[in-house]
Amino acid sequence: MGRLVRLFPTASIGAYLVAMAILATLPLLAFVIFLLSELERSEYEALRHEAAQDAQTISRNFERKLEDMSTTLRLLSGAAELTSGNLGAFHQRTASSLGAGSLYVLLVDAEGNQLLNTRVPYGAPLKPMSNFPTLQAALASGKIEVSGVFFGATSQQWVFNVIMPLPSPGPNTPGAALVLTQNAGDMVSMTSTDILPPGWSAAVIDADDKVIVSNGPGNIPSGGAFPADLTRLITGSNNAVATTIDGERVMMGYARVAEWPWRVALWGPVSSAQASLASTWKSLFYGSVTLLALSLGIVLLAAHQLRRSIRQIARMAERIGRGEIVSPEMTKVTEANQVAIALSNASFDRAEAEERVHFILQELVHRTKNILSLVQAMLRQLARGTESVDELQRAVGGRLAGLAQSIEALARQQWGGIPLSTVIELQLSAVTGSMGRIETRGEDLLANANAVQNLGLVFYELATNSVKYGALSVPEGRVMIEWDVGAGEDGSTELVLRWLETGGPTVVKPSRQGFGSTVIERHAAAAFSGKVIIDFDESGLRWSLIAPLSAIENPLAHGDHA
Repeated sequence: MGRLVRLFPTASIGAYLVAMAILATLPLLAFVIFLLSELERSEYEALRHEAAQDAQTISRNFERKLEDMSTTLRLLSGAAELTSGNLGAFHQRTASSLGAGSLYVLLVDAEGNQLLNTRVPYGAPLKPMSNFPTLQAALASGKIEVSGVFFGATSQQWVFNVIMPLPSPGPNTPGAALVLTQNAGDMVSMTSTDILPPGWSAAVIDADDKVIVSNGPGNIPSGGAFPADLTRLITGSNNAVATTIDGERVMMGYARVAEWPWRVALWGPVSSAQASLASTWKSLFYGSVTLLALSLGIVLLAAHQLRRSIRQIARMAERIGRGEIVSPEMTKVTEANQVAIALSNASFDRAEAEERVHFILQELVHRTKNILSLVQAMLRQLARGTESVDELQRAVGGRLAGLAQSIEALARQQWGGIPLSTVIELQLSAVTGSMGRIETRGEDLLANANAVQNLGLVFYELATNSVKYGALSVPEGRVMIEWDVGAGEDGSTELVLRWLETGGPTVVKPSRQGFGSTVIERHAAAAFSGKVIIDFDESGLRWSLIAPLSAIENPLAHGDHA
């Protein structure tokens, strides 16, 4: 290393900058020339790889679509209205759940006769289903099957079916299979060509080489035959191949849609992808030549200013080394000015940093004592109602995990508080797994650290009770959490927070008060100096907290809640 260093002469910074500009630019020019010579080959390989990858991306979109439809059928097959034979109620509930989209549910018997179709009002005359072969295949295999594209007798447009055979029907369960039918044309957005080069097209093909849906300049209507000269090229599960059509070089990528009998194909001219890349590289080459000439002149001017700025900063550093407090010296180089200001503020920053560390340590001690007191009280309460170490461990584990999530969220915000809606989502998601059946309503506010911890415990207990015994224990159950701010009886500002359950089992008031009841009632009231109202209404638990807004909201939050 020492010998290598001796090869560099002692020279000014200007000389080194000029040498660096030349040494940096010349290899770049040589590399650009090499890239241009390799461009045609590399572009072709890159295009081939991207075509196969893009086809696989689109196929995954359709795979998720079919899986979602299969999941919907599984959920519908367990509906109480269907298993009890109440087809009118099943029709009404299913049509309402699917909404005004392009998905419709059919119930058919083993001969393909439609017993129900949400595309038309319940009780309207129905024709036999148009896709009987797929029904036969599903009944024979006992598995969910997806059809190819066909022209629906009821819809009078091109559709496809996902068919799930039902278990052997009982005396109250009519029908042999549930069918989810989708208008093919409504999936055109899933074949978006935005990710493809200009002039490229994409299509989804069924097992009979018919186009389900397509997009792009080469758009083929649903139900049309996919070109035979391109179909012959599809020989594996995922690849890209090139061919010549009408004298033009064409690249086609294709992929199979998982285990379903569908394929995705995208194709377009090779020239459209190569033209833009070649133009870019040529511009880069000519720009590099121009840059070399300009950089040499600019480097000489910059070297003078840089050398002067470095000398000024060096003088400041010498004074700071002697223990002086210095004012920053301004130069013509922004970065040098930043260094000068940083050096000037170093001594003051050191004192402020020491004061900040002291404050943070005090705050940490305070928060730690509060948290340990809360955990101690929790352990004491739980220990009274448990009879074994294992039972105590299970009871404490979930609650400590919920408390830990609240503390982690507060730590990320430096204990400045977090939005009330985030507190709700944080705790309920941990218990229920999702917020799909939970609705929140209210103008968001910033909850302080004490409110985050205590509300976290309350919502954890409410959610756990609902999952075990309440609305969230059944699929049709729902929970509404709402809050509003208003004036109390004494003129102070109050927050009213409500937990309302609907659609669950009949509520029975508990015979004894456990730890969960203590938390949502006495602890919640004491923690916020408020009042808790619990109504064990048969239709669903109703819990309300009325507390001063100051006990919940962060005092630094902005907004008028009057």
